[in-house]
Formats: sequence, C-alpha cells, structure tokens
Amino acid sequence: MSSKPVTPDSPTPSFSPLYLQIKGLILQSLHAGEWKPGDPIPSEMDLAARFHVSQGTVRKAIDELAAENLVMRRQGKGTFVATHAEHHVQYRFLKLVPDEGTPDSEGPAQRRIVDCRRQRASAEVARALALRSGDPVLQVRRVLSYAGVPTILEDLWLPGAPFKGLTAERLTQWHGPMYALFETEFGVRMVRAEEKLRAVVPDAEQAALLDVSRDTPLLSVERVAHTYHDTPMELRRGLYRTDTHHYRNDLG
Repeated sequence: MSSKPVTPDSPTPSFSPLYLQIKGLILQSLHAGEWKPGDPIPSEMDLAARFHVSQGTVRKAIDELAAENLVMRRQGKGTFVATHAEHHVQYRFLKLVPDEGTPDSEGPAQRRIVDCRRQRASAEVARALALRSGDPVLQVRRVLSYAGVPTILEDLWLPGAPFKGLTAERLTQWHGPMYALFETEFGVRMVRAEEKLRAVVPDAEQAALLDVSRDTPLLSVERVAHTYHDTPMELRRGLYRTDTHHYRNDLG
C-alpha cells in the first residue's frame, strides 16, 4: 500500500524505515492522551487504514512499542496502553527484592512521607530535569519499610507545573504504586528510566531514618525517569539497605 496521504488531514510517514515513523505517530497519540493508560488502541487494520500503510508495517511498529512496555497485547482482546496499575509493570522500576521469597511474598511496602515541599530547583536538579535553575520543583522524602523495618529512603524531585496539586496528604492517601498516581491523577506516564548505582555510607539523618549505624554500607540508586519523547519528569535518589534485600536486574 502507498505511504502517501490520501487526505491532507491524515498524518503519514515521509521517510524510511516506515515502521519507525508509524511507531512515532502512535507515540504522538499516546503523548497527546488520545488513548489513556489501560485503554485499547485501534486494531492493526484500523491503524493501517489511518496511516495508509500495510498491517505488517503497523504490526512491526506495535511489536517495538510492546517490547518497550508502552503497550500490552492481550490474547483475543487486542492491544492496550500499558499502565503502572498492571501488576507486572509495578515491578518494572522496583529492583529491590527480598533475599527470601519474592516481592509479592512480603506484601506492599509501608510508606511514610517524611517531607513534601515546593522549592526552587538547584542547578543540579534543574540539569537533570531539563529545567532552568530556580524553576519550581516539588521535593518529596519518604521511607519504605517491609515488615516494619525501614529499608528504602527516597528523595524525589518533580517539575512543579505538571504536578501542581500534589501534596503530602495526597501521597499518604494513595495506596498504589506512585507511578500509577502520576499517570492517573496528573496524566504523566513514566516510560523509561536511567539509573546510576554506587556504594555509600549514610549521613546522620539518613542513618536515623533507616535505623542503621553511620558505618552501614548502603546501595545508592539515582534514577531519572522520562515520559514520552524522552522528557525527564523525575529525579529520584534512593538509599537501599541490603542486609535482607538485594538489587535485581533482568538482562536480555
């Protein structure tokens, strides 16, 4: 089938490889919110008609989106926009697992919001979030405990404008994954992240919050999470206790 538009209103690819341009057009619709997390997207046949390409080209584009966890295929039901409310997606960005059992076996973490405040972005935070120094950001500090043992201390920085209205009370009331809150309440879906890991020892305040001594080795994980079009939307720095847990990453 031709890759040229039939009508002036129809978006259509203009260069090869064609499937990557179709992928980009679908991503534009996802970013614009045409299909919300958890919603079905049009069938391959409908998308092929919309973009004036073959179903095979659409299928290859969707294959890539599925491999990147942006959409999910469900046998006999169609293809759906991936959501952080889905069980297997919840653990995509949570890499700390117990030495004994699975993340499911110890149940959800008990979360305590230590601090939540609006502030001006430092140069370092602004650089990570592609903001200007001094732009408004929201900083959140929280402790995650398992079986009553504080295990993770996290500091998060979020750009102020997209997360207007996010408060400590709202975070405390929310009982699902934080990224599910972001996509449900604020229309921000985290689709990929970059992490840096190193071994550190805590300062006095960090040690007190994690109930460890100042000489306890901790795993430091710094993450920048992105939404569509590689837009950075979160800087997160976590300190992980590894006496009963370990960091796990599946490579493939």
